[in-house]
Amino acid sequence: MTMRRSSVILGAFLLAISGAGAAAQEAGAVAGCDGLPTAGQLRDLLQAAAVPANPALSAGLRQGPGGVGGLFNGTRMWAAAVNRDARLCAFATSTGDPSQVWPGSQQIAKAKAYTANAFSLDFAEGGFPLSTAQLYTFVQPGHSLYGLNQSNPFEPEFLAPPGGPGGGRGDVAGGIITFGGGVALYQNRRIVGGLGVSGDTACTDHEIAKRVRDLAHLNPNGRPLVDDITYSTADGASAFTHPLCPNTYRNGVFVGNELPATGY
Repeated sequence: MTMRRSSVILGAFLLAISGAGAAAQEAGAVAGCDGLPTAGQLRDLLQAAAVPANPALSAGLRQGPGGVGGLFNGTRMWAAAVNRDARLCAFATSTGDPSQVWPGSQQIAKAKAYTANAFSLDFAEGGFPLSTAQLYTFVQPGHSLYGLNQSNPFEPEFLAPPGGPGGGRGDVAGGIITFGGGVALYQNRRIVGGLGVSGDTACTDHEIAKRVRDLAHLNPNGRPLVDDITYSTADGASAFTHPLCPNTYRNGVFVGNELPATGY
């Protein structure tokens, strides 16, 4: 064997070892994430959540003929899960080709997971979950939490190329998002983290997020709708109200459409 050939083989071997190590690190468990979905489980849950009338869902969550509405009926989604320390446990897309999900939704999903975890408390201590949809009105100008969105900026270095390595697993990415798609995760009345979903309208993001949580058996105290999205057109105005989106469905029922722009 020539010296040149030996060097090529050695180089290929070292590259393979390096690549295997990187893959193992990416696939390895993150401390404190026990009981939360892995990346592979998130992908399966996203796909199952978009299936109409999925019998594995709680009765109140099973979709009607309209599915979950929105632009893509919840089929092109990013999802991310964080633990109670807000460390990023896993993230994934619902599609085999991550480039066919909006790249900008990766950051939004991670920030929604952070937000839902950051503003929810244990049921056991008299607290309650706050979905990101319920925060929408509070942060509008003239309301009590105006400016909240600037309180914990997202760390952009924790973004990964779609389907690529890195992405901040095990780190606290931060970010505050105050529209639909983020829900807190619970086990035995205790909050254990947050789930963020993005890739469609904010209303459809919420529909998929609560279905993923239900399928993962991580509902707040067994109540999948306790932090559900509300709309002033259907439920009356309140501080927790979220605006309608294009082609809005809630729990299988068509609610309405976002109003057209006027005055500009």
